[in-house]
Amino acid sequence: MIERATSADARTLSELGTATFVAAFGHLYRREDLDAFLAQSHSEARYSTILGNPNTAVWLARDESGQAIAYAVAGRCGLPVPDLEPAAGEIKRLYVTPPGQNGGLGSELMNTMLDWLASAGRDPLYVGVWSQNYGAQRFYQRYGFEKVGEYEFPVGRQLDIEFILRRPSRRE
Repeated sequence: MIERATSADARTLSELGTATFVAAFGHLYRREDLDAFLAQSHSEARYSTILGNPNTAVWLARDESGQAIAYAVAGRCGLPVPDLEPAAGEIKRLYVTPPGQNGGLGSELMNTMLDWLASAGRDPLYVGVWSQNYGAQRFYQRYGFEKVGEYEFPVGRQLDIEFILRRPSRRE
């Protein structure tokens, strides 16, 4: 079940965001870099701020028992894109725990975000993807996203190469 997250979900999102990031990427970083990144990007306070932003929407997916197994965040584009279009939107986060993977949940969350972004007038769309996350790159390519740039994404003091993918405007 997918539902729109509320301020009451900040702790759940913090725990889920931390767990999914560590499961997917934790092995890539020194402990101090990972801890610094998690404290900055996946704290309860950070999710409270995200949830309070009127230009951002967050969704939680729960299994039959009510356990949070996935989440997604979309909103106004904040990526370092030259000449960024004023109405550009961004797929900011899309994470699914291993028990929720390979059953269509990621696609369901993606479609939910795309519908919301369209209703909010966000166009074109962008997403940042780690340069070596080939599965995510293929996923976004199925939705019409193509690489248009890259930038350095900090995780603590470590800088990763992040690709910027863009889905053309519906008017292009």
